[in-house]
Amino acid sequence: MNKKPAYLILFILFSFKLIAQETILISGSVVDENNEPVPGVSIMLEGTSHGTITDVSGHFSLRLPKSVNVLILSHVQYNKQQVSIDPNQSSELKIILIESTTRLNDVQVEDKTIIDQEVVTVHKIDAKSAKSLPSTFGDFNKVLVTLPGVSSNNELSSAYSVRGGNFDENLVYVNDIPVYRPFLANAGRQEGLSFVNPDMVSDIEFYAGGWEAKYGDKLSSSLNIEYKEPDSLEAAVTIGLLGGTAYTGGSSDKVSYLIGARHRDSRYLLNTLETKGQYFPTYTDIQTFLTFDLTSDRSVYINKTKLNILASYGRNRYMTEPISQSTDFGSVQRNFRLQTAFEGAEIMRYDTYQLGFRLTHRFNDRLRTHFIGSSLFTREKELFDVEGAYRLCDVNTNPSESSFDQCVVERGIGTNYDYGRNSLNANLYTAESRWEYLLNANSVLEGGVGVTIQDIDDHINEYSYIDSSDYINIKSSIFNDLELNANQYYAYAQSTHLWKDSVHAINAGVRATLWDYNDQLLISPRISYRLAPKWDKITTFKFSVGMYQQPPFYRELRSYDGRLQDNVQAQRSLHFILGSTRLFYMWGRPFLFTSDIYRKQLYDIIPYDVDNVRLRYYPDQTGEGFAQGIDFRVHGEFVKGTQSWFSVSFLQTKENIVGDTYSVYFDPNGNEIYKGQLNQVPSYTEEVREVGWIR
Repeated sequence: MNKKPAYLILFILFSFKLIAQETILISGSVVDENNEPVPGVSIMLEGTSHGTITDVSGHFSLRLPKSVNVLILSHVQYNKQQVSIDPNQSSELKIILIESTTRLNDVQVEDKTIIDQEVVTVHKIDAKSAKSLPSTFGDFNKVLVTLPGVSSNNELSSAYSVRGGNFDENLVYVNDIPVYRPFLANAGRQEGLSFVNPDMVSDIEFYAGGWEAKYGDKLSSSLNIEYKEPDSLEAAVTIGLLGGTAYTGGSSDKVSYLIGARHRDSRYLLNTLETKGQYFPTYTDIQTFLTFDLTSDRSVYINKTKLNILASYGRNRYMTEPISQSTDFGSVQRNFRLQTAFEGAEIMRYDTYQLGFRLTHRFNDRLRTHFIGSSLFTREKELFDVEGAYRLCDVNTNPSESSFDQCVVERGIGTNYDYGRNSLNANLYTAESRWEYLLNANSVLEGGVGVTIQDIDDHINEYSYIDSSDYINIKSSIFNDLELNANQYYAYAQSTHLWKDSVHAINAGVRATLWDYNDQLLISPRISYRLAPKWDKITTFKFSVGMYQQPPFYRELRSYDGRLQDNVQAQRSLHFILGSTRLFYMWGRPFLFTSDIYRKQLYDIIPYDVDNVRLRYYPDQTGEGFAQGIDFRVHGEFVKGTQSWFSVSFLQTKENIVGDTYSVYFDPNGNEIYKGQLNQVPSYTEEVREVGWIR
């Protein structure tokens, strides 16, 4: 590995050590109104994810920067409380929590996890920051590209890749309901809006690897979104040249609602593309999120039984009539120009309906269950009938001549014709049951079972050919009707344990998946460990290792010739992640520095070509590979009152396709002929097998 990144790492770590301020150790106990200890209280430093929880005796200890600090205490049975810390205070704290035995409109209880201690590295993004980030369509996913290890190859697309993965390797959940990408879109300008509506988001968690067993079967990342449950009336309207958004939310008694609508018309933007023509793109979606508190008035618990319902409709209409395109390529000394005149049109349209719910019930202080169900119906059509007449020529690069920047020598002419009448209907259903059981203040058990039903019908009718100098070359021709009916069954169990001294924490679990299309059973063990050393409790170290296996979905099963392969095995990835987080203060404000060193060993991966944002797989081939790198992120208020961050990543990936070959050409004298050499006639060829690693 290059030494420069290593020096940079040491420099950054040393720099942060210098600016870290002197720390103090805060300790104490938390009791109720009867002076009884309260175990399992979450104690967090305001504005950060740095904190601890009380042990079985209600005691806690926490190291903080020597500054004015505010601690946030929360527990499902008590009112949330803020406590200001005097840095000069030496005695132990004694904090009294008030029990929530009545239903109050102004009391908010955070009820996300029983133990709110992250064992693996997770990026928590402020919803307001995500909404305010500039992007072409106000797309939520663009905030992810600012995180370390995340990249995107298209400004108009919501697709992203993580740590060397591809667009199809990312889990996305909205209130634990799975979300899917369009199937047929092959260009970013066709995709339209991503599912997540930024106006409706309250919490964002992003795992770039090493996530827990309770999350699904993908190779690269997991994104978990929670929509808001407003407690008062709120609304907003935004109007611009490319469309607008509107949303409203509120609550009454035991019901809260959130309704959002978005509309985009990007014709003014697309008219600036390299391909000149008439563009008529519109994207519209409407979403509703309802929350019902089904808790009896006699219950001592708030939100003992809660039902969330999410309903959405997305409509995409994309039409273009291309006219012309001119592309220059080559070097300063020798430049070429490809000019194309088009005739015809391209139409892409899809309608997506999604309905999901999450029913949560707390039986007692220890046991909580979730039942999740969802259904997705998508109807997509792709129609194109485009003929392009092209001309390839040499361009004059001499600025002193009158023909400068003009075609001077014609290299070739021809036509390209593309025709397609494709349609795809997909119905996806998911049902899942989860439970969480608190063994004690420091340990929790979790488990769940679920099933996903896939019903996909794909009608393919497309062909393409090139006519060059009266020689017709058929590039592709596919006429087929495909049908996929498959079920995926899964179950998981995991345990999280926090030692009483809060120094050590561990999460261990296993996930089992059975896909009946190829009857492959997958077992994925995962374990994560966190160390918060006593000698420096503002720094934590984390280590994760686990197997992540992705059963092939419809895209991975369909080959170039339009057939479904039934013997495709799941792609596998073994994650090794070593990370650290450090809390420090600058300008009197808290900042969090996160670093990760990782390696992903890949097995049984399916090779693919990237066609803009559409991936075309080779399911009849397999390969192996790896991805390794280092990620850094500094998060805090660089500008007071505004959450922002700075990210740096270094990444290396390689792939070895099993059984791949290429040909080497030689002239009559036995000299190898390389690409770009002119006036060379091959005398014979040799085939090279097992090419090896490809960057």
